[in-house]
Amino acid sequence: MLAGWEIACSRLAIPPYLLPPPSAIWTALLQGWPLLLASAWGTLSTALLALVMASVLACALAFAVSLSPLMEDAVRPIAVTLQVTPLVAIAPLVTIWAGIDHPERAVIGLAAVVAFFPIFSGALTGLKAVDPDLSRLFDLYGATSFQRLLRLRLPSAVPALLEGHKVASGLAVIGAVVAEFVAGSGGAQGLAWRILEAYNRLQTARVFAALLALALLGVALHALMEWAERRLLIWWRGR
Repeated sequence: MLAGWEIACSRLAIPPYLLPPPSAIWTALLQGWPLLLASAWGTLSTALLALVMASVLACALAFAVSLSPLMEDAVRPIAVTLQVTPLVAIAPLVTIWAGIDHPERAVIGLAAVVAFFPIFSGALTGLKAVDPDLSRLFDLYGATSFQRLLRLRLPSAVPALLEGHKVASGLAVIGAVVAEFVAGSGGAQGLAWRILEAYNRLQTARVFAALLALALLGVALHALMEWAERRLLIWWRGR
């Protein structure tokens, strides 16, 4: 595919600003790798902070909701509404609330919004997916709601929690990049900022180089979460 791309750009005389050949993209990557590496770390740190924030809020809310069907009926529609609302629609509000002088706060907040729902949904589904026989055993022994949550629902929710975090990790990276596009500024110089900078200068090879760095970042983070999921599931099943 890369060879065909290179030959097509050469034979058809495609302008580099329209579609650069792979060799030009590789050159741009080699020339700009220190800046791209720093920007990739900025995007990754934003995504990880957003993931931690979303995890804490989503898990705490899921635990509280699982104890009350009435609270679940009240909270779930709000969570779904927040999930289906486009990020660009709420970005101006979040930017105002975070402070115009602190765009990084808005970017982290918006990325956390994107990562929130998979964790919340996975946690709530796992907390409710308990073995009926074990549930009746807890009824027999007169277990309290807190004992059910700690000793029955939480252990049974581990696989769903891990899957929700794995999905949310990828969405956190996407959310961080989109948030940088719609709410970032020169104060939040992640990979999205490099893409915008190169686009405004019609340096298409640098745009592709930043996209390649972003793809590698997403693949590495997903692989790390898969490894952590496998290790934790092995521990959980063997305990």
